Amino acid sequence: MEQPRWDVPVVDRTEFQPALDIPPPGPQNRLTVLLRLLLLLPQYVVLWLLSIVAFVVVVIGWFGALFGGRLPGFAADWLSGYLAYDTRVYASSLLVTDRYPPFRFAAPDHPVRIELRAGGPLNRLAVFFRLLLAIPAAIVQGLLQTGWWTLSFISWLVVLVLGRMPEALFGATAAVLRYRMRFQAYLMMLTPAYPKAVFGDPVDSEPVRSATRPLVLTGAAKALLVVYLVLGVIGSAASSVTTDWNSYEDGGDTVSTTAPLER
Repeated sequence: MEQPRWDVPVVDRTEFQPALDIPPPGPQNRLTVLLRLLLLLPQYVVLWLLSIVAFVVVVIGWFGALFGGRLPGFAADWLSGYLAYDTRVYASSLLVTDRYPPFRFAAPDHPVRIELRAGGPLNRLAVFFRLLLAIPAAIVQGLLQTGWWTLSFISWLVVLVLGRMPEALFGATAAVLRYRMRFQAYLMMLTPAYPKAVFGDPVDSEPVRSATRPLVLTGAAKALLVVYLVLGVIGSAASSVTTDWNSYEDGGDTVSTTAPLER
């Protein structure tokens, strides 16, 4: 399997977007594909515990960035490591790699890697309104994830039968994973760059370093991304309608259930 080329220099850009590097799709062990979510259960528990710490660090970092104009060093380092670990676990969940993620932040030998340039100058106004500014990106990220997981059984079945992820599915899944990583990086103030390039990068945007850098998508991969977005919209609308209907139906029951407790 071809590995990412870490020795290729990065082209200077006016605005650096957090980068994701994944090798091309290769053979996967069908047994680990079959039991993927079960095998990742310990990772999910660790991630949940770390997410609590991450929330505290983000809050502290927000105050530091608001007054200092940049994320404090300790927050930038810890959150960068957390995001790298989270991305590796999520990449395994999405079946883009067969390598089990190690239980540590630094994993230079793992095929899924990210590049951040955390700790740089941040616009204080953008920091102050970060949650508000992140809403559009959060919506796109939510729709992509909802759409992918709606078709996750089919994707899982394809990889299980073929023993590898087809190119179009790999490209679309990598795009979902990369946008999620960029959204989290922006939300945690690890980058001032707003999440972009949902549908991949131009061919000549930078020297080739891995299968996802630059992320050049085929027409089939882009069509699959559109399907994810459409399914995400449908799923969100259906969930909203169901919630409203259940709230309407349960309105009277809620009162009658709690009424005997009020004495």
